[in-house]
Amino acid sequence: MRSLITFRCAGETLIGTLDAAPGTTGLLIVSGGNEIRCGAHRGMALLAQAMAAAGHPVFRYDRRGIGDSTGENGGFLSARDDLIAAAAAFRAHAPQLDRIVGFGNCDAASTLALFGHDAGIDRLLLANPWTIDQTDALPPAAAIRATYRQRLTDLAAWRRLLTGRIDLAKAMKGLRKAAAAAPQALATRVVSAIEEWGDAATVLLASGDATAQAYAAAARHLPATRIDTASHSFARVEDQRVLHDAALAALAHR
Repeated sequence: MRSLITFRCAGETLIGTLDAAPGTTGLLIVSGGNEIRCGAHRGMALLAQAMAAAGHPVFRYDRRGIGDSTGENGGFLSARDDLIAAAAAFRAHAPQLDRIVGFGNCDAASTLALFGHDAGIDRLLLANPWTIDQTDALPPAAAIRATYRQRLTDLAAWRRLLTGRIDLAKAMKGLRKAAAAAPQALATRVVSAIEEWGDAATVLLASGDATAQAYAAAARHLPATRIDTASHSFARVEDQRVLHDAALAALAHR
C-alpha cells in the first residue's frame, strides 16, 4: 500500500511517500538534483513499487523547497537535516525496521555518502555520484577525455574537422580542460566519504554518462559496478532491471 506522509524538518513541512511492506530492511530513496520524489521518468516510483512487491518497505521524499515540501531549496550539500528527518519518519511509520539501505543517483548519492551515517543509515547504493565543482559550461574533464579518445578513432569526426564543421575554439577549450589533472575539492570530499563506508557502499556507474566518468576518474582506487548505458537515470528497460537487481542485492546484504 502506498501512502503520503508529512514530517517536519527545521520548521518546514516535508512530504514523503511510503510503500508499505512487512520486511525489516527498508529502502530510503533520495532524489537527485531538483527532481521530485518520483524521479526522472518515474524511475524512483517504479523502483519503490518493485522493492515493496519484494517485501521491502520504501520511503521517498521531497527535500525542503522541492515538489510538495515547503522551505527553501539549498541544494544537496544543505540536505543533511532533510535526510536525518526522512530516516526518522521512515522508522516511525515502519516500526519493524532494523536496517535501512539508502539509494540515490547523482548528487543524492553524494548527500547519502556525506550524511548517511548521521541519519543512521546502514548501507548505501550510490549511482553516478556527483563530484564536479562546475566552473564553466563544459562537460567534466574526464568526460571530455573519453569523448576525444572515441573521436580519434572515428573517421567521420576527422572529416568534420578537416571540412571546418567542428568549432575549433570550443575544441581547444575542451582540450585545455581535459589536460587539467588537479583534483577538485568536492571530488576529494565525496570520494573520501565513500571510502569511509567501505564494503557498506556499492557504487553503480552508467558507463557512457559524464557524471559517472568524472566520478570514476576521481575514484580509480575504489570498486564500482559499471552498467553499459549512457542513461544517467537508467531509463531504459534493461537499465531498470539491472538497477532493481542491485537494489535487491543491497537490501539482502547482511
